[in-house]
Amino acid sequence: MSKKVLIFADIGIDDSIALIYGFLKESIDIVGIVSDYGNIPRENALATTQYLRNIFNSIGESDIEIIAGARNPMTSDRPDFVPEIHGEYGLGPITPPTAGEDVSFENFFRILEIIEENKDELIIVNIGRLTSLATMYLLYPSTMEQVKEIYIMGGAFWVPGNVTAVSEANFHGDPVAAQIVMTYGENITIIPLNVTEYAIATPEMVDYIDQLGPIDIVKPLIDYYFNYYKERDPSIQGSPLHDVLTLMAVDREDMFTFRDLPVYIVQATQGTERGQSIADIRPFGSLEEETEQEVKTHRIAFDFDYPSFFNDFMSTMTGQNFTQQ
Repeated sequence: MSKKVLIFADIGIDDSIALIYGFLKESIDIVGIVSDYGNIPRENALATTQYLRNIFNSIGESDIEIIAGARNPMTSDRPDFVPEIHGEYGLGPITPPTAGEDVSFENFFRILEIIEENKDELIIVNIGRLTSLATMYLLYPSTMEQVKEIYIMGGAFWVPGNVTAVSEANFHGDPVAAQIVMTYGENITIIPLNVTEYAIATPEMVDYIDQLGPIDIVKPLIDYYFNYYKERDPSIQGSPLHDVLTLMAVDREDMFTFRDLPVYIVQATQGTERGQSIADIRPFGSLEEETEQEVKTHRIAFDFDYPSFFNDFMSTMTGQNFTQQ
């Protein structure tokens, strides 16, 4: 039986590839996508989500609901968009036909109905900023208790960040929201840069998918993404698929090594430490003395099996029973 998944995304290239992966994966049933600001403005994210749903409907029937999420972070800062990494619409060089269409609908309350309809079965996967998810915890804490599990792409624990020396983009973009989720959330699994940086798709993998896969936009998206990373680090071997790995964890927990640790997100509004994710590895540690607030323990992925990732990703994206040679 497929797992019911509600995705919160800020629609960059890796988000788009994750949505394609989720649509093609038989064991995952995406029941809705909450499109937020983040990598691109919310209006562009909504246009891209509609474009992707149209592609899905051209292949097979898709009843994925699209929900307008947050426009700005809880910090009240203006979001910093990154078209140089993801393109103007989170699709690299592609401008979707849906660009410019009316995407002003406000249907955030639909999240409540989706949770009620899938009570105790729904899994939330947050692969963008955490503003919309935090809003749910502030407004509807009892409803959120009906969510089965939550998977979050975010954080960097004792490894370099990708926005500052210590901070990862999703937590850095709205550290207030990230800490709200860590404070009130239950059954949370964090998939941080510690593992996602290594979930790479090489150019050879992308070319193979382009030849055999049912969706023809995968190559231009990942090639655009890879070119950015290659300019920054010429030694890189492929494009890190942060969000794909996070969605994959819903069905493939066996791939990962986890630790349960107290987690706190630094609330600084500026500076290197803004959005830094801290986990306490001391046997007696709780972080509560340092933070002067309750600090919950959450499950964090620290290692994963790349061959399993490779086989799952390639099999799903090509439709073949793929085995690494």
